[in-house]
Formats: sequence, C-alpha cells, structure tokens
Amino acid sequence: MWLCLRDAFCSIVVDKDSPDRLMIRARRKKDLINVVGPDAEILDTPDRDYRWRTFIGRDQFKALMIGRIDLINYTNFKDSVKDGDLHRMYMDFWTRHKQYQSRDRSSHFAWGPGDVVHHGRRPRKRAG
Repeated sequence: MWLCLRDAFCSIVVDKDSPDRLMIRARRKKDLINVVGPDAEILDTPDRDYRWRTFIGRDQFKALMIGRIDLINYTNFKDSVKDGDLHRMYMDFWTRHKQYQSRDRSSHFAWGPGDVVHHGRRPRKRAG
C-alpha cells in the first residue's frame, strides 16, 4: 500500500518473514521518522528500491494511522503539504491520476452507469 501523508510518502508491505508485522519503506529517511518517530530502528538499505525501512506490528501501525486520521483538519490535501519536494511529487501523482480518470473507460474493469457505449443499432426491447 502506498501511503501519502502531509509529511511522508511510504510503501507498506507485509514482512515476508513474519506476517504479523509490516515493513514500512521510504525513499527518504525523514519520511519514516515522520511516520514512526525518531526512536524507531530504521535500516539503511541503499541497494534496495526503497532505501529506508523499518518493521512494525500491525496493531502499532493501526494506532499510528488512527492518530493521523484524528489530525485531519484540511479541506485540500495537496495544499496541506508544506515540504516542497513532497508537494511536487504529489502534484505529479495527482496530474497522472486526473489523466487516468479522463481516459476512455470502456476497457476499465469496474463498470458503472454510462460506461457501456452502444455502437450502431441499440438492442430492441422485448415485448413484455
């Protein structure tokens, strides 16, 4: 799961060696510190996709996220991000999501009202 927070971007996956724990990964150490605090053991793995990582119990992670939810006090997430690098990354992410939304949805896996387009003659209604 990707986690976009006002002060951090992280990737959360299961710990392959201990399914009751999660591995939180980040590209910047300060992002991990902002999520788990300065006292957490943070590993430096420069040869990995996400350089910085830590391990945390699922219940502890849930508690951290509940605390984050209780702090939501903004009406626009992007405007609430004060870190310039993080804000630029989120703006790029937002732009790509907007493009994704506006693409032709005829091949989209989740069908909704208006997603089915009839080409040519519409099927006749059956006499009831």
